[in-house]
Amino acid sequence: MPSSRHVVFIASGVLLLGTALFVAGTPQAPQDQPGTFTVRTTSRLVLLDVSVKDKSGFVSGLTKDDFKVYEDGKPQEISQFANKDVPVTAGLVVDESGSMRPKRPEVITAALEFIHDSNPQDEMFVVNFNEGARRGLPDTTPFSDNINQLRAALWQGEPEGRTALYDAIELALRQLKLGRRDKQTLVVISDGGDNISKTSFQQVMHDLLDSLATVYTVGIFDEDDPEKNIGVLEKLAHVSGGGVYFPKQVSEVIPVCKQIAKDIRARYTLGYVPSSQGKEVRHIKVVASAPGHGSLNVRTRTEYLFSPESGTAATK
Repeated sequence: MPSSRHVVFIASGVLLLGTALFVAGTPQAPQDQPGTFTVRTTSRLVLLDVSVKDKSGFVSGLTKDDFKVYEDGKPQEISQFANKDVPVTAGLVVDESGSMRPKRPEVITAALEFIHDSNPQDEMFVVNFNEGARRGLPDTTPFSDNINQLRAALWQGEPEGRTALYDAIELALRQLKLGRRDKQTLVVISDGGDNISKTSFQQVMHDLLDSLATVYTVGIFDEDDPEKNIGVLEKLAHVSGGGVYFPKQVSEVIPVCKQIAKDIRARYTLGYVPSSQGKEVRHIKVVASAPGHGSLNVRTRTEYLFSPESGTAATK
């Protein structure tokens, strides 16, 4: 398995909790990058990307004993735990349909702020979409941490045409599989509407369940926008454990993207080995408690897809 975690940034509107799951098989060569979190095991392993907040904001410094994990109502033994900032694979998926033209400068500025506030060792890519979805970086550059390359990728193309949101997410999910990090995150900035994709929303949801991705969505639209689809943005974020945001003004997109970058870097990693017996779709609940913090709000993936035939467990 690769090393640490993955992030995909999609220009659209949505978030909840994050979870990454993978099955590590053949031993891999040690990674050279410091601070990465790598798990090597011959067992199935579910990795959960977990955000914890109290009324004051993000809660750091928790230990493994402060968490409880349940799968289909049954307590699980936490076998892996990390509470430090580790690099991720991040994909920026940006809506460039005609309706986004007047909002484009603020959206790109927000994406660049997200990059600036992310872990310097993150590997990132860009997916632009209007009537079709395409990678923003050159074909010879699958990922980059170079701000100038990523800026050029974000500015590629012209806002015009219709909206192929589902095709863009599919392309981003495929690109994530090529990443070197164990964790993945999608950030989607869009109005959530889709009027031309070849991919169905049902196929997107299936592939998201079968992926490592935590999805953050940012919905940008006018209240009377007939193309907006709040439900799509909310569902993408909810099942993957990411977050959903609906800024009232386009100027608010910049602080939202800075907040997402902070959230990604402040997350905990919890891992457990699930039973081979049970349903294909597994439901997850994580709770946390610690002295002096009162009620804690925990966000993480709520479901995943277990695939016994292939000897792998895939997140939902």
